[in-house]
Amino acid sequence: MRPNFSSSSYGFVPAVVQDGKTGRVLTVGFMNRKAYKRTLKSGLVTLFSPKKNRLASEFEIDGEGGNLEVLSLRTDCTGESILISTRSNGPVCRKGKDTCFGERNERYGYLLELERFIRKRIAKPAKSSQTSRLIERGVAQISKKLGEEAVELVIEAINGGDELLKEEASDLLYHFMVMLAARDILLDDVLDVLKKRRK
Repeated sequence: MRPNFSSSSYGFVPAVVQDGKTGRVLTVGFMNRKAYKRTLKSGLVTLFSPKKNRLASEFEIDGEGGNLEVLSLRTDCTGESILISTRSNGPVCRKGKDTCFGERNERYGYLLELERFIRKRIAKPAKSSQTSRLIERGVAQISKKLGEEAVELVIEAINGGDELLKEEASDLLYHFMVMLAARDILLDDVLDVLKKRRK
């Protein structure tokens, strides 16, 4: 069913924007006919701001955020509201929060925050950053380091104590995340493969 914009005397309907992976509600806004058409055409969420009487398609916070890519778009049974499932690439709230409700939008806890940090170091290297120095060495060297960490983890798993095993596991996970980011692969992509295997 298509949205029934004529159901409102204002010509727009509520639009709930949620993260397609976590199900978390990111923000609630409005869509008029023009915002709806632009969203369908561009594949990016475009909302209508009644207060400013204009369309708003950018969800950038100090250059750190990104556009919300549409995964699916549905209307309710009356066509009087819209649910948009998206791929979120960063904070949505103007205050730099993951959501406009101040909630953290995490599918797998701290790993999402780590992924964002590593990708930030790729976009904006810092001389004092160990992550930046590792990335500068290239994928081959990152992979070599990952292999070394894997061997150390196996050794600790067989011969070491729990605390050292945790340390080596965290080292391995960190270098794994750096390798994924260097290859421009999201952790979500890996999790999707695991989900498919489970099915």
